[in-house]
Amino acid sequence: MNVLQKIDSTLPGDLRPERVWYTAYGSNTHVDRLACYIRGGRPVGAARVCPGCRDPRMPVRSVAVELGGALYFATESPVWGGGRAFYDPRAGGRVWARAHLVTAEQFADIAAQEMYREPGAEIDLTEVLTRGTAALGEGRYETLVCAGQVDGTPVLTFTAPWGGDDVRWNPPSAAYLRHLGKGLLSAGVWDAGAVVSYLASCPGVAGHWSEEAVMGLLRVRD
Repeated sequence: MNVLQKIDSTLPGDLRPERVWYTAYGSNTHVDRLACYIRGGRPVGAARVCPGCRDPRMPVRSVAVELGGALYFATESPVWGGGRAFYDPRAGGRVWARAHLVTAEQFADIAAQEMYREPGAEIDLTEVLTRGTAALGEGRYETLVCAGQVDGTPVLTFTAPWGGDDVRWNPPSAAYLRHLGKGLLSAGVWDAGAVVSYLASCPGVAGHWSEEAVMGLLRVRD
């Protein structure tokens, strides 16, 4: 049985790691969706083809983790329609996520594709690994966050520069929410009822998607 991987909140000492834990809290919790970012392709229900990473190898491992903070949905995705998932590390609560062990180069390429840019540019991780956060720009996924380390390898994600209470919440589309929910469910740590309750309570989902409706999404076959 899979278990929840505990994150050591201490920042890692290696400022030039070969591998990192790319920690997905949105649709990339779903490995099939992540594969489109790594190998290239169009996810089911999406309107955009991803170019893929320079290195098309899939993650060595994927583990379930929890981040301190809150998950919310905002802005409007031209790929999925509806709101995107964002992580607010300054808020109270816990965010369920999947950490994928990838190369630092792959992490940079995934981040570029999240901003609808061509992959290929490297990211200097020194600041985020030293301070715990770093701004690559003002874009919606250009704020890097290091939550600590697992097995000596940094746990990294990216989010928006604003907080969850600074923007208007927007409910996600069915396809997007289904990828997220199924990704969490496939981690083998949380059961369907727990995943449904977690997602239905998130700002942007609450009041728009009932628990029954979210459960219905998890029953749809991709």
